[in-house]
Amino acid sequence: MNRKTDSSVDRSAVEPDGGFVRGHSPLERALGKKRNLWTEHDLARAYNELDLRQIALMHVGGDGTLKTLDFVPQNHDHFLRIVRFGERADGSSLFPGSGISAGASDIVLRPRIETAFVDPFSTEGTLALLCSHVTRAGEALPQSADTILRKAYKLLSDGAGFELHALGEVEYFVGHRLGESSDERLEDRGYHAAAPFVFGQDLRRRALAALAEIGVPIKYGHSEVGFAAARGENELTWEQHEIELALQPLPEAADSVLLTQWVLRNLAREFEMRISFDPVVRRGHAGSGMHFHLAPMKKGAYQRVLVTGGGIGKEAELLIAGLLHHGCSLMAFGNRKSSSFVRLFQGKESPGSVTWGQFNRKALVRLPVTTTDESGNAVSPETVEFRLPDGSTFPHLLLAGIAQAARAGLAIKNRAEFLRDMRTDAMIPAAGQTIPKGSDAVAELLEAERLVYQADGVFPATLIDAELTRLRTDAQNERLQAL
Repeated sequence: MNRKTDSSVDRSAVEPDGGFVRGHSPLERALGKKRNLWTEHDLARAYNELDLRQIALMHVGGDGTLKTLDFVPQNHDHFLRIVRFGERADGSSLFPGSGISAGASDIVLRPRIETAFVDPFSTEGTLALLCSHVTRAGEALPQSADTILRKAYKLLSDGAGFELHALGEVEYFVGHRLGESSDERLEDRGYHAAAPFVFGQDLRRRALAALAEIGVPIKYGHSEVGFAAARGENELTWEQHEIELALQPLPEAADSVLLTQWVLRNLAREFEMRISFDPVVRRGHAGSGMHFHLAPMKKGAYQRVLVTGGGIGKEAELLIAGLLHHGCSLMAFGNRKSSSFVRLFQGKESPGSVTWGQFNRKALVRLPVTTTDESGNAVSPETVEFRLPDGSTFPHLLLAGIAQAARAGLAIKNRAEFLRDMRTDAMIPAAGQTIPKGSDAVAELLEAERLVYQADGVFPATLIDAELTRLRTDAQNERLQAL
């Protein structure tokens, strides 16, 4: 394959800044300017022009779900104070077990103006903004997953000399009670199926439209492989779909995953369907992964993964080595349910051993094919795909962990030789370290590698302790279920 000798892809060539993309958002249409140029006064104008009634400050809690604090602005000045300065909240309730005491629990939700959107599900006309968390002293709250990810992202950028961007593949199942099933719909054969052979197509397309409206960049959506027919009149028929997002800096990529799940859950209620992001909805059927694609960027250009002569770019080399060394302990953040292990070991296309390859869907890390033009030049960024996480992922902690693993990769000597030894493009698990088969093994790895995540104060020790406690409790439950 012919490739440019230049080691990068110009971001402007793959992410055009055209009016078509901006036209999806009601706020962008009303204000006529890019998000990063918005001010609180711009939002006040749009609030009036769009006849909105409330403000919602949304943020990521300690359990990895979106929270909200709602306001009815009393007047113009009150609106500006909310949007610019935020509001206090009870940190001990939002981050239980994190070391925030009930006696000194006040924290502040600090809105990020560029994240504002009109809530597509509110009947009251609501302006929503995503928030970070700060202490009473105005410093970033250490226990916040948003803080953890932003700190890890910056440290990697400063130390490795590149920004790391990511996108999540959000796989999910929708469940519905059907009448007579179609003879043309086969189990686990739904990849790219179209209506009428899938019932979740309208929901998925509505989700794509809603995500575009709120500012979540999307690559595409489609029906996925998984399908589990109802076995009785009181059971649901489940089918699998996927929404693949677009590359963004790590903090925004994590927010986009949670917003995507939020949109899908709201739409499932409207469509009177059930939705599940669980790793497995029924044993023996395809599970839901949460693969993350990673792309390093320098000076506004995505760097190539495969360089001239078939080698691996130095940034990609760093990422792959870090993921191979620490990918299994990252399961503490990316594979958080006991059914995560069912997904990995029931014989479907999921990682089985610590390997990487260019084509191997059973490898921990894969280098997927990138579309090219007539001359063989890449027309979209090349990525490093981490295939281990699933639908139980806490995206902020996982991406922070990946950034820390990449930083640790800087200390790995002879990375090129290490990668050569760990590579396999065969569709069978390679010899070597296997994926942990239970929560107890993940806990042991996290305990052994905790200093990687705690380096430079990124992950608080209390958070790692809490994750270890959760994993060991899960391990006890897994042993009881096996009896």
